[in-house]
Amino acid sequence: MKTKFLLIPALLFTAFCIGQENVDTEAIKKIKNEGLNNSHVEEIAFNLIDKSGPRLTNSEGYERAADYAVKQLTEWGLVNAKKEAWGEFGRGWEMNKSYVAMTKPYYMPFIAVPKAWTESTDGAISGKVIFVDIEKEEDFAKYKGKLKGAIIAVKPRGQQNPTFEADALRLTEEELENLEKPSTNTRRFTPEQIAAFRARRALSRKLNTFLAEEGAALIINGTNGRHGTLFTSSPRGYIKDTPPGVSELEMAPEHVNLMTRLIENGVEVEIEAEVKTTFNEKDLQGYNVIAEIEGTDKKLKPELVMLGGHLDSWHGATGATDNAAGCIVMMEAVRILQATGLKPKRTIRIALWGGEEQGLHGSRNYVKNHFGDSETMKLKKDHEKVSAYYNIDNGTGRIRGIYLQGNEKVGPIFKKWFSHFDELIDNTTITIRNTGGTDHLGFDAIGIPGFQFIQDPIEYWSRTHHTNMDTYERLVIDDLKQMSVIIASFVYNTAQRDEKLPREPLKEVE
Repeated sequence: MKTKFLLIPALLFTAFCIGQENVDTEAIKKIKNEGLNNSHVEEIAFNLIDKSGPRLTNSEGYERAADYAVKQLTEWGLVNAKKEAWGEFGRGWEMNKSYVAMTKPYYMPFIAVPKAWTESTDGAISGKVIFVDIEKEEDFAKYKGKLKGAIIAVKPRGQQNPTFEADALRLTEEELENLEKPSTNTRRFTPEQIAAFRARRALSRKLNTFLAEEGAALIINGTNGRHGTLFTSSPRGYIKDTPPGVSELEMAPEHVNLMTRLIENGVEVEIEAEVKTTFNEKDLQGYNVIAEIEGTDKKLKPELVMLGGHLDSWHGATGATDNAAGCIVMMEAVRILQATGLKPKRTIRIALWGGEEQGLHGSRNYVKNHFGDSETMKLKKDHEKVSAYYNIDNGTGRIRGIYLQGNEKVGPIFKKWFSHFDELIDNTTITIRNTGGTDHLGFDAIGIPGFQFIQDPIEYWSRTHHTNMDTYERLVIDDLKQMSVIIASFVYNTAQRDEKLPREPLKEVE
C-alpha cells in the first residue's frame, strides 16, 4: 500500500500538468515566422566564427567575439549587456606562427597545430627526428644527456584505418527510443584501471618535465584523427606562474605514422619547423557575456529565465560547432523575442560563457557568484529567482528532444510545449536521463532546473568537436534556425508560466 500511495500523487500531478499547462499559440506562431522567415543566423555565424576567429579563453579572438556580442545584443534592445568577470582564469595566449614540414628523405608539408599555451621554438629549427618510447620509469635513463636541441616525436595511440561508417549522422528512431529508457550503463572503473590511468598521467607529466630539463627543441605528438582532421588540446599552461616548457605540436596521425615507418625501416627523417606564440598576463580575469530582456510583470519581473552556451573554443579552427553554434542559437532566440514584440513576464537573461573548455569555469563561477556554492550548498537570495536555464552545446544538429536531468515533474510540461513543433521535430524524445560535460551542470548542481537539449550529432563527434576542421562549413543553417525557434519558445513559455518550473530537492551536504 505504501508504494501505491507514493505513486498516486505523482500520476495525479502529471495529469494535472498536461491539462493545465497553457501555451500562447499566437506567440508561438510569431516566433516561428520570425525565426524561419527572417532569420539572422548566418549573419551572427559570420561575426562569431569567420570575423572573430578562434576564441580560446582570454585570447584576442575571444575578446572580439565578446565585444561583438555585447554590441549586437544592445542594438537589438537588450539591456545590461556587458562582459562580466567571474574570477581569475589565467594567461591569454596567441598563436602567431606555425609551420612544420619534412625535408628528408623528401619534402612534404605536415598538418599540425601547436598545443594551446605552448611556448615558441627558438626561431626556425631543423634537424633529425627522434622517437621517444617511454613506458616505465626505467626508460628515462637511456635518453639522459642525449636530447639537447632534439626534435622529439611521440607516436599516436590506436588505429587510423577506414571505419566504413558515415561521418554525418542523425539520430535513428531506435536510438531515440533507447534514450527514453533508463540508462543501463553501469560501467565502473576498477581500482586497478584507475591506478593505471593515474600512473600513465603521472608518467606523461614526468616525460614533459624530463624533455624540458634535457633541453629538447620541439615535441611532436601524434594525436587522434583521420583524413587530415586532428584533435587539439592543451598542456594547461594558462595557469598563472606555469613553469616554461618545450614547444609542442599536435600532428595528424598519418604524418607521424609516416615518419615512424621510415625510421623503423632505416630511413633517416629530418624536419624543419617554427612556432611563434605570445602570452598575455595583463588581465588574468575570465569573462562571460551577459544581457537581459526585462520582464514586464511587476510581480514576476525579478524572476529569471536563463539561456546560454559557451563562447570560448579551441584554437585549431574557428570553433563553429563547439560552440559558436550554441551561441548563434541563443543570440538568435533573444533576437526573435525582441523582433516579435512579445512581452515576457519574467526577465530573460542570456549568458555566453568563457572558460568552458578548461572545466566549465565561466558558468560554474557565475552560479557560485550569483546563486550559491554547490560544495557547501550555501545559497544566495537570487537562487530562488531562477525558473530554468537552457543550454546548447552539442554541435549544429537540430533539436530532437531534451534531457530532464532526473526532474520528472517537468516532463509533462515539456511534452506540451514540444507538441507545437511536430512539423520541426521527428520523434520528439523526453528522457529522464542526465547528460554531462557542459554548462547546465553548474545550475543543476544547486537545484536550479538546468537542461541540455538532445541534438542530432551530424559530424560533431567524428569531425568537428575539438578539431582543426571545426569551421563555418560544418554548420547546418536550417538546423540552427529550428533550434533558435524552439529555444525562443521554451524560454518564452517559461517566462509566462504562473509558477516557476518544478525543482528537484536540494542535495544534502555531509
